[in-house]
Amino acid sequence: MSRKRSASPTLGDVAELAGVSLATASKALNARGEVAAATRRRVLKAAEELDFQHNALARGLTSGTTRMVGLITDELGGRFAIPILLGVENALGDEQMSVLLCDARGDAIRRRHYISTLVARQVDALIVLGDRNDVRPSLSADIPVPVAYVYAESDSPDDLSILADDEGGARLAAEHLVSLGRRRIGHITGEETYRAARDRASGMAAVLQEHGLAPAGGGALYGAWSQRWGRQAAGILLSADPGVDAVFCGSDQIATGVVEGLRDLGRRVPDDVAVVGYDNWEVFAAECRPPLTTVDLNLQQLGATAVRHLFGALNGEQASGVVRQPGRLVIRESTGPAPRAGEP
Repeated sequence: MSRKRSASPTLGDVAELAGVSLATASKALNARGEVAAATRRRVLKAAEELDFQHNALARGLTSGTTRMVGLITDELGGRFAIPILLGVENALGDEQMSVLLCDARGDAIRRRHYISTLVARQVDALIVLGDRNDVRPSLSADIPVPVAYVYAESDSPDDLSILADDEGGARLAAEHLVSLGRRRIGHITGEETYRAARDRASGMAAVLQEHGLAPAGGGALYGAWSQRWGRQAAGILLSADPGVDAVFCGSDQIATGVVEGLRDLGRRVPDDVAVVGYDNWEVFAAECRPPLTTVDLNLQQLGATAVRHLFGALNGEQASGVVRQPGRLVIRESTGPAPRAGEP
């Protein structure tokens, strides 16, 4: 009896059903000689049961498409591009497709050149990867294949944009602190020109309002995305509100600086002040003392979601609008229950 699936079957699904590795399934489906006859029959039967040969990408194999997806990024060496790229590669690898990567380095001329080059290479689809989750001008008019904008929002409602849900992630952090009994919660974040900083501040402010709480220090403190700013802002916040018992930070890098600043001012984390970061950036979140509770953006899932929507477009199911990918709260030692009344 065939298994019913809600999404297009992948090579991994075929391999799992046939009880073989991905490599063996690929060899069997491509009639490679090094696969035993019985194994090949098992793989072909699994592919038939899953209707694998009738999905859009399998049809593309016989219709002369290149089975390549182009990806243009503006910040290959930055925090966000590599995890998203890994998610894209994993999703494409399941379908024996490849990605062609181009780093425009924020240069409009270089970006136009890469678009022309990828179109000339006849990629089947294209991913435009942003560097700050902000709105950007649409490029789709110059691209004759399906396009997905990832960690960036196209200014055209006809385009598909896949974003990290920064406001939702901030709500997770703020709700966590409130649930621990923290009531004097401050917010220290990055540059206000960044949409991500504004959305995270908005999400936290909404939670505090819902619980009848005022933000410690009077509101968000905006500054650089750096440890130095975190250390400096910790002093500013404590001067404005000495009773602060929690701080939600707009990034793990800032949060690490805040923890250091609080320690220098004689405040214990989490005993006196609980601290939550954002990004789940391992080099800061896990190495901080104590390790940071933080919000993970699920960056690899952003890439995989983009590929899934592009597969749909290749199958004639073009999506548009904005998709906000939820984050998840990763709880570590920098948060804990607030001290009980009368305890030191």
